[in-house]
Amino acid sequence: MKGNEAIAHAAIRCGCDGYFGYPITPQSEVIETLAELKPWETTGMVVVQAESEVASINMVYGAAGSGKRAMTSSSSPGVALMQEGITYMAGAELPGVFVNVQRGGPGLGTIQPSQGDYFQATRGGGNGDYNVIVLAPASVQEMADFVDLAFELAFRYRNPAMILSDGVIGQMMEKVVLPPQKPRRTDDEVIAQCPWASTGKTRNRKRNVITSLELKPEEMEKRNLHLQAKYAEIRQKEVRYEEKFMDDAQYMIVAFGSAARIAEKAIEIARAEGLNVGLFRPITLWPFPTEQIADRAKTMKGVLVVEINAGQMVQDVRLATNGVVCVEQFGRLGGIVPEPEEIVEALRTKLMNK
Repeated sequence: MKGNEAIAHAAIRCGCDGYFGYPITPQSEVIETLAELKPWETTGMVVVQAESEVASINMVYGAAGSGKRAMTSSSSPGVALMQEGITYMAGAELPGVFVNVQRGGPGLGTIQPSQGDYFQATRGGGNGDYNVIVLAPASVQEMADFVDLAFELAFRYRNPAMILSDGVIGQMMEKVVLPPQKPRRTDDEVIAQCPWASTGKTRNRKRNVITSLELKPEEMEKRNLHLQAKYAEIRQKEVRYEEKFMDDAQYMIVAFGSAARIAEKAIEIARAEGLNVGLFRPITLWPFPTEQIADRAKTMKGVLVVEINAGQMVQDVRLATNGVVCVEQFGRLGGIVPEPEEIVEALRTKLMNK
């Protein structure tokens, strides 16, 4: 099935209580698949096509505030419209899952694939000091697997989690093993698991008020310091990455998502020509595998960052390596996906010929 279809199937099977979305290419198959599967008849999952992306994110905000497993999906300009709601949820410490199947920009841009939303996802496109947990799938299987993982991390840390995909992974078709069906949680289970939630059933509890607003500066600083401590814990415990062909590598390619798949093919070509190249794939873009990249860079002759944008993740790689090795970037823009041979040529011209 398509990557977008896998998202929809996994959402149902992972016990999602509500999906609130709006169609936009190249991710419309998510809501189309949910409409076809009619999970409200089988699991009780609510599926709503909202009137806009702004409406959909605020529906997720409301559902998350009641302790429900809520999610949405969109593509780049649609996710831009959601940023206010995402930062509200981060400030109110609410769990929720957002899928971004990226397309080219800025603005309305193109409907073709891109990875130009890296900064938006990892730096936070909304206001204030906050972070969103960001998972970057590189296959249809990971599109399915990361739905449950995103919910798990979102509820563990009471923080929004994003699956940052792109038009290549969303539209490509692969075999996928779907997760087993989880039972729907009862209201009593929701109250027990989410004592912070505002459920309308107090059960002799103090009334819970969900908000990100605090008018007293001293109290707002306390809240921000609490958030920063939580983010530090996430950085310590939740870094995920994958390495391939690194045992004898002299040069390292760093790439995520679909760019990592293309880079892997480029590495096969390069190795057939006698070039010892390895792949480092960040799976969590936030928290970023800074220490792991820094450790690998110490033994490299050069690092090439491959991403389908003008150069965004390369800044994090350069910060990680701190000048101990030459770091160059290669990418295509406008919705053009690079060919493996182009990456091999970039290795030669940007690193090996220096």
